[in-house]
Amino acid sequence: MFAYLVRRLLYAFPILIGVNFITFALFFVVNTPDDMARMQLGVKRVTPQAIEKWKAERGYDKPFFINREAKNLSVLTDTIFFAKSARLFAGDFGRAEDGRDISKEIASRMGPSLAIAAPTFALGLFVTVSFALMLVFFRASRLDFWGIVLCVAMMSISGLFYIIGGQYLVSRLWRLVPISGYGGGIDAWKFVILPVAIGVISGVGASTRLYRAFFLEEASKDYVRTARAKGLSETVVFSRHVLRNALIPIMTSVVVVIPSLFMGSLLTESFFGIPGLGSYTIDAIRAQDFSVVRAMVFIGSVLYIAGLTLTDISYTLVDPRIRLE
Repeated sequence: MFAYLVRRLLYAFPILIGVNFITFALFFVVNTPDDMARMQLGVKRVTPQAIEKWKAERGYDKPFFINREAKNLSVLTDTIFFAKSARLFAGDFGRAEDGRDISKEIASRMGPSLAIAAPTFALGLFVTVSFALMLVFFRASRLDFWGIVLCVAMMSISGLFYIIGGQYLVSRLWRLVPISGYGGGIDAWKFVILPVAIGVISGVGASTRLYRAFFLEEASKDYVRTARAKGLSETVVFSRHVLRNALIPIMTSVVVVIPSLFMGSLLTESFFGIPGLGSYTIDAIRAQDFSVVRAMVFIGSVLYIAGLTLTDISYTLVDPRIRLE
């Protein structure tokens, strides 16, 4: 186990360096430091002197990757890429282009993101797994048929429809919860319940069909027929055998959701006006704030790699036959 974790950590560094390099290249293909200066200064006829001053204050007056005027290692280290990306590996996210500390912003916005993402993840996983298991339990019946029809219909509807429709119906017509915003303390549930409900409902269709396929594959295997031949009831067969063996592919599909637990949902937070990490990322993209964008991409990459590692480790708990060594 220890050797496996060491190997995964060694793999993670080149992956993170590659992600940083690609993010850097894509960002500066679209935006030059001069464009960023004009955006931040907010002046239509900004002077070249003001642009150069802004770039010098934030380190954007250096070459991108190679500084041919420097000597020794400074050829690589005295560059925008090294100055803006190397510090991320030490947990130093620096400051945004407007001067605010990125680490403090992330810490303050992580709470609202988790308040929405964590219940959506847990409740959505419970609902979809239960619904899929029920459809397989009553397979080839009317319940199974109409359940699949419902899932296909829900998959065909855009996520924006659920958000806009939920806001209009629940908040504007029925006036049960606020249409947008976020508040801390006891009243936080009023702002969270609608985004959570929409997040669960919008994901039921696709996830249920996927999990149903996993359960059907397990239900057709020999060990299930052997369990039935021994006289075990269908409830015991599905709950103790089919469900447990289908958890391996389910966990693999769930791992892609782990980064969103911390990163937040871009659409949900933007439409509901929630000050989370998702809306923070959207605002940074609109403002062409490279410091925030690369910090959020880096965090997402780290979380995704950590999620994959935890998934591999959890395989040994679900199936003792799997050994990471």
